[in-house]
Amino acid sequence: MSNNIKERIKTDLQQAKETGQLRAERIREIVKSAVSQVVSEFKEGSGELRTIVRDAISTVVENLQAKGGEFKEEVTASIEGALEAVNSKRHESIAKTQAEVKQLQAKLDEEENKIQQEVDGILAEIQESGSEKPTETKTAIDSAINAIQNSEEVALLKKRYAQLQAQLAIVRANLAARYGGRSEEVKDYLDQAKNWLQQARPQAEEVVAQVQQKHSQVEEKLGEAGTSIARKEYQLRQVLRDLLLSVADWLKEKEPSDKAVK
Repeated sequence: MSNNIKERIKTDLQQAKETGQLRAERIREIVKSAVSQVVSEFKEGSGELRTIVRDAISTVVENLQAKGGEFKEEVTASIEGALEAVNSKRHESIAKTQAEVKQLQAKLDEEENKIQQEVDGILAEIQESGSEKPTETKTAIDSAINAIQNSEEVALLKKRYAQLQAQLAIVRANLAARYGGRSEEVKDYLDQAKNWLQQARPQAEEVVAQVQQKHSQVEEKLGEAGTSIARKEYQLRQVLRDLLLSVADWLKEKEPSDKAVK
């Protein structure tokens, strides 16, 4: 079986060479297609499967050596294609689990909203009951309620939580792109990052221009990543890497509200 795969890869590489398509992305698809044919016949992590992958990569290397010149990018692409084929089932499982996580997150958000609504209702009743109190008492009640509703600490915690969730989604997008995740899987993670980013968006009147600029840069790179997926660009991994570095830098920025709660 290993010999069959090697022959198929050789044939496909030769055809690509003859048509002038012997580029990294094409090599990635050739190896992925060849290895995918036999993945289902072996247990994940088995020695036989590893041998298949090793032989597939060796076949590419041998053909590229005959071509001459630098071929690091092509070898990298062949390894990525093999990994994508091998991990295809795992990524299907990940996608299913991710859908379940999204449902749980939605349920969690719903429960948190109910808690907030209950708290708001209680505070409204307390405020209403104090409307007929003496002015000094009413002022004290209103001030206390206002302090609770507009707690900078709570606002900061919510913002930081959203920022970290956005970063985690981008990390997952990077991992999916690097280890053979489908484009739909990467896009789903980027969509999650966008949603969390919106929740972490700073208000113009509350932050300095530098923080707003960092936020805009992250949004711009999210857009670039989305465009890369749509065009199936090979540079997607580089775009995602830049996005990850940008969001890490963004999280380092200090805002006025940070100092207020320390």
